[in-house]
Amino acid sequence: MATCAAVPDVLVIGGGIAALCAAITARRAGASVQLLEWAPRALRGGNARHARNLRAVHGAPTPFSPGVYTQAEFLAELSRVAEERDDPALCQRLVADSVSVVPWLAAHGVGFQHAGDGLLPVSRRTSFLFGGGKTMLNALYASAGRLGVQIAYNSPVTGLTLADGRVRALDLASSRVQPRAVVLCCGGAQADPASLRPLWGEAADAFVLRGTPYADGALLRGLIAQGVATAGEPGACHLVAVDARSPRADGGIATRVLGIPAGIVVDRAGRRFHDEGGDTGPTRYAVWGRKVAEQPGQMAWLILDAAAHSGTLPPVFPPLTAVTLQELAALAGVDAAGLTATVTAFNAAVREDGRTAGLVPGKTRHARALTVPPFAAIPIRPGITFTCLGVKVDAGARVLMEDGTPVSNLFAAGMIMAPNVLGTGYLAGAGLTIGAVFGRLAGDSAARHARCAADRRCDRRPEGRSGVQVSEARVNGEGQADHERF
Repeated sequence: MATCAAVPDVLVIGGGIAALCAAITARRAGASVQLLEWAPRALRGGNARHARNLRAVHGAPTPFSPGVYTQAEFLAELSRVAEERDDPALCQRLVADSVSVVPWLAAHGVGFQHAGDGLLPVSRRTSFLFGGGKTMLNALYASAGRLGVQIAYNSPVTGLTLADGRVRALDLASSRVQPRAVVLCCGGAQADPASLRPLWGEAADAFVLRGTPYADGALLRGLIAQGVATAGEPGACHLVAVDARSPRADGGIATRVLGIPAGIVVDRAGRRFHDEGGDTGPTRYAVWGRKVAEQPGQMAWLILDAAAHSGTLPPVFPPLTAVTLQELAALAGVDAAGLTATVTAFNAAVREDGRTAGLVPGKTRHARALTVPPFAAIPIRPGITFTCLGVKVDAGARVLMEDGTPVSNLFAAGMIMAPNVLGTGYLAGAGLTIGAVFGRLAGDSAARHARCAADRRCDRRPEGRSGVQVSEARVNGEGQADHERF
């Protein structure tokens, strides 16, 4: 394998919001930067392509988010979902720096949806992206390009070697490079079912991948094998109830199963297994993803009648429909006798107050008899968004070893370090915020380290320079270093 001597000061591994924020920040700090995206250009951006909002503190109403969302609220919500598995200092940093995320992104061309325009839900906790995640990524890639960040697609990093407390080499497809600083922004391991089997066993093979197929966790596993400290839990992941007919990867938010509170959910035997009215907020998608993952074959079906179906938003795939429950069961592959008995018992248990009586499990809200044909069924599988095992980092986003010592030139941002603040939980919009906040922090820390490394190298070898001297290079208004374009 060839060794490449001339490499940028900072190498960023990944192509989502964390990688772009790191690359832009490092470049603006004067470092030469290359971003290595495994995916082709058309699929760049990781899971951020499917995102639509980000969580941010604001002390007064903004054009994009009404009311007030305080640091204390954000911190309390992080603590609740993390179940005391979070790093308090990193949580404080995330919350405090979230204040500047929306203005910073907007300054780099990212648009946001105005609150109250009727196009998207109104939220005081999150701001919605105008045009969604892909439009946001396009803006950030354009900004990075104008600044002179080198962007390489179809560029997997196949290995990362640690020695003497630092990254000694990165293995690329046809070369080995020796960078001054590296920023890991390559996500979790959700595209690798084997990483889920410690907790889920063979059930993991049935999970639908909601996002990028390029997050295979290979670098994460390699680092753990070399003694890097971890945060989170092996096999833990964020699951959502998705249509079983979804693509095996990259279906995104459109594949979530809507309308669960309006009907009943049954397993292959036609039996209910959880309260469909117990959680009607956004968290219901994750609740049902986990519940379905626990069923035989990791399959379930949402059953609706015509009245319930007409009152729900249209799904991305049309439901299976039939005039009778027996015919519907045959179409869905559900036990006909079991489904008929379940619907009969459910209908008899419905009360006027929208609850059931004498039914186990009961339905605590929105219970209405299913009697109006045609009946509908939507097949459900668990869809995985991300895994909850990552590298542990310090206050400067530097990766730590198991003994607590930092890897001097290795930094991390985004979902590969998110378990430091989320544990095994999640908050809506937090993924993008973690990427933006820690991406900027990691990019700044990496550029500072590269500057120190460059200065020391010049002290040793005043007669020559390798790469760009960060201590001297500054980005001008056209995105060039004062002495060379990258």
